[in-house]
Amino acid sequence: QVQLVESGGGLVQPGGSLRLSCAASGIMFSSYDMGWYRQAPGKQRELVASILTGGNLNYANSVKGRFTISRDNAKRTVYLQMNSLKPEDTAVYYCNARATVFNYWGQGSQVTVSS
Repeated sequence: QVQLVESGGGLVQPGGSLRLSCAASGIMFSSYDMGWYRQAPGKQRELVASILTGGNLNYANSVKGRFTISRDNAKRTVYLQMNSLKPEDTAVYYCNARATVFNYWGQGSQVTVSS
């Protein structure tokens, strides 16, 4: 059974930092492209950042220079370090694992940026 379990969300003040983690099980982690998506109320889900199996990185323009995605294949975990958080970063953040025809999602982790 495939599981992607996110952790690390919460409430943070503007300008603060959070680190999200996504632990994977049931897949050959190193063979999957991993990504973080987010969905704010009333908006479509959007790609935040992705890290491919070869290490290529991709970021949404809105988070470039503030967020960093990384992966640890030995721990089967992908991370999203979020710095200089803004109220507009408030959303449910989802972990995604993708390979060929396979596409898996985590349950989501709420991130709220508010004073």
